[in-house]
Amino acid sequence: MAGRSASRSRKANWPTNWRPRSPLPGLPDPSSQLAVPVLAGDRLMAVLYVESEQQCRFGYDHEDALVALCAQVGLAMCALQACAHEEGPSSPPAAASSRGAPLRVRHFGRDNSIFIDDDYLIKGVAGAILWKLLREHAQSGRCEFSNRELRLDLGLRLPELCDNLDARLILLSRRLADRCEHLRIEKTGRGRFRLMLARPVVLDGEG
Repeated sequence: MAGRSASRSRKANWPTNWRPRSPLPGLPDPSSQLAVPVLAGDRLMAVLYVESEQQCRFGYDHEDALVALCAQVGLAMCALQACAHEEGPSSPPAAASSRGAPLRVRHFGRDNSIFIDDDYLIKGVAGAILWKLLREHAQSGRCEFSNRELRLDLGLRLPELCDNLDARLILLSRRLADRCEHLRIEKTGRGRFRLMLARPVVLDGEG
């Protein structure tokens, strides 16, 4: 088993001469030991280390199970780090400057289509995102948002894998620029953006 584990370590670029900076906690006199790298791609995130007082306690089935577990843990750690970066500091919010006659924004829940003053704008997930942003702004005056909170909103029904959220936001931003000069989405940082309103908005719709 030692040879098998070492082979996997070399494939994952885990240094064979790795040593902990401080003594590892564990049994005073273990008879069986097994170490499995926690990886995210080629990045070493951590090491899972198990011991037992019994001789030959860990077999190939144990090793395979721990390797599968560590693969999931590595992906989860990488995702949490990405979320932490997304929540980093953003630029200060701009002062609200909504003036003029209000825009009437209508939302139809069956396909999340959005109409502005009776003119079609967009539908689908991008429409649901815009409706969420406008409702949040109407209820609390918020204009600063993050990709993370959109991903956590089950009402948007984003796919669990490959949600293409960045692409959807780019599509929404371009559609607003082309068809509604009074609404705008502006990127303010990594994973953060701002809803800009040049005129007041009246919401009319479902949800």
